Amino acid sequence: MSYFEVRRGSGAGPFVIVCDHASNFVPDELNCLGLTKEDLARHIAWDIGAAAVAGMLSERFDSPAVFCGVSRLVIDCNRHLDAEDLIPKVSDGTIVPGNCNLTDDDRAARINDYFQPYHEAIDVALNGREGAIFLSVHSMTECLKGELRPWSVALSSFEDRSMVEPLLEELRELREFSVGDNQPYNLDPHVDYTTPHHALRRGLRHLQVEFRQDEIASVAGQKLWAERFGGALERSRALVSPAR
Repeated sequence: MSYFEVRRGSGAGPFVIVCDHASNFVPDELNCLGLTKEDLARHIAWDIGAAAVAGMLSERFDSPAVFCGVSRLVIDCNRHLDAEDLIPKVSDGTIVPGNCNLTDDDRAARINDYFQPYHEAIDVALNGREGAIFLSVHSMTECLKGELRPWSVALSSFEDRSMVEPLLEELRELREFSVGDNQPYNLDPHVDYTTPHHALRRGLRHLQVEFRQDEIASVAGQKLWAERFGGALERSRALVSPAR
């Protein structure tokens, strides 16, 4: 069984889109990791709404999209293999019982079964697309540890700001919402794995976006933000050949 999904694999658009935390699915053999259904519906298990927006952008731009098919609590595919929170024992104060007493073999099995196939699928999507723009789609909870996030959308970057600056300008021009620039997260190659591994090391143009989850929890919100963000991308001077 494949624990990832690829859409528009032969799409001719300018992007390769990825969604690391697309799903809150936990395979049956892991017994819900000892968590309740309510826990698995929360932001600790997935990036709420992100997969839907990523899928709409994939269709709009006729671009390949790769979605991870298991919860970030099973394994976080945006973390390095030696990271302490690759398979988190605690997330936002919630203990994850199924992750607390893993053997080395258990850990290796999760890497082999879920992490590696997802990243191999991204490699396949990027093959022959040296000029692709790598777009990583995430969502953030509106409040974490008592701190409210005022940003409806935010862009995370490291050193290369060639895509970020023009897109920030387009989003802020709309004047309807707050836009974050490396808020609440920057793109940190020592923490993030997917964009650094697939885009930075290849020298690809790239974007990493966070939508606030209360804004994209509903289908209406997902459509609204896919339209807003997609339109801003098309207008951005960094996107040389908009595809419509």
